[in-house]
Amino acid sequence: MYEGRNFPQFYITAPATCPYLPGRMERKVFTHLIGEDAGRLNDALTQGGFRRSQNIAYRPACEQCNACVSVRVQADRFDFSRGFRRTWRANRDLAARMQPAQATSEQYSLFRRYIDTRHNEGGMADMTVLDYASMVEDSFVKTRLVEYRKGPAVSLAGPDPREDEGELVAVALTDVLSDGLSMIYSFYEPGDTRRSLGTYIILEHIMRAREMGLPYVYLGYWVSGSPKMGYKSRFLPQERLTADGWSTVGG
Repeated sequence: MYEGRNFPQFYITAPATCPYLPGRMERKVFTHLIGEDAGRLNDALTQGGFRRSQNIAYRPACEQCNACVSVRVQADRFDFSRGFRRTWRANRDLAARMQPAQATSEQYSLFRRYIDTRHNEGGMADMTVLDYASMVEDSFVKTRLVEYRKGPAVSLAGPDPREDEGELVAVALTDVLSDGLSMIYSFYEPGDTRRSLGTYIILEHIMRAREMGLPYVYLGYWVSGSPKMGYKSRFLPQERLTADGWSTVGG
């Protein structure tokens, strides 16, 4: 439970078009994550179904829809299916490194290729390099970047991939919580479809959470009926937040 000295103030947005389900409107409840209590508040709110965007924590508050469901993977119990093992092997030449959340021009170039190819009509299509830097660095909580580069075999404690100037192929912006890793945003080389990099990044976070002794990897919202979010249901066992608390699926 959050025990900050000042209880946060919450606000609600005006109705807007839902980005996931056609013909529906969305509203969000949100609060600010600032000051010395931001980390503890982010922990409590994430465990209660909120997501973070820079210094804002938000969750859906739609009047006639509850399709957005918070999902977290049980890292220790995760089942590496044949398909997941195949994806892991396809990326064994990548080296992953968790580091402070600092934006670089190299990351932004990859980000722009990803957005222009995959999401050129989305809300991030007009993001400048300064917008990208704000997304990465504007945080009062424990935020990290994981860079994935071509190079030695993946190791959580292996050599610094920068030593051989390996090509950057993927990046994940991640919050480190008291009970898990919360994946805020990730992007990758859009032309390298053989690797299934989106899936691989999640698998690597699951392995990283195990190494760090953290029970969960938070994936954000799974939306039934939305093709954009359907992939999250593949990572089992997982817990989904219901009106009665977190409920295990696929366990």
